[in-house]
Amino acid sequence: MGDVLRTTSDPMLGQIRLAWWRERLEELDSGEAPAEPRLQAVQRELLPLGLRGSELARLERGWVALFDPFPWEVGTAEAIWFRGRQLFALGATILESTNDPIEEAGGLWALVDVARHCSDAQSREMLLEKAQKFAAALAGARFSSALRPLSALGALAIGDSRRGEPFAPQAGLGRSLTVLRHRLSGRL
Repeated sequence: MGDVLRTTSDPMLGQIRLAWWRERLEELDSGEAPAEPRLQAVQRELLPLGLRGSELARLERGWVALFDPFPWEVGTAEAIWFRGRQLFALGATILESTNDPIEEAGGLWALVDVARHCSDAQSREMLLEKAQKFAAALAGARFSSALRPLSALGALAIGDSRRGEPFAPQAGLGRSLTVLRHRLSGRL
């Protein structure tokens, strides 16, 4: 779905393309994947792990919101947050471990990730403000070692939300130390 956003300049066309993906993912629950390699990979790799196409299809709501005109409003932030929660919940299912704070970490990560890539200053500021509130609520949360590949992204998002703009480089030493510290302790 991210490819749709990156390769579409017309918001209406992007929404139509995202709806197509949502519908095809939903159809995976009751039939064979069409001759589309990514859908066939989802059916082959993800569905046997206990995921359903309809669960994956719910991610569309958060992607379609990114076609909203600037400046974004709270509803857009909520859709982005929901997408992150859903994505991390799916990841936790794959990792065979669940934990309510992992979904919160996913929502936080999604807000910060979109803020890092958002071209509108007012929308970025609003996303970071929302992220800072979630970061404060998550401070001190601890994750099992099975969930740390996902929760490490939450740890990075907490740091980014606290620092704000300008964002630290994605491959910087400070971010690497944050991930290492989190992998060892499991704490945000």
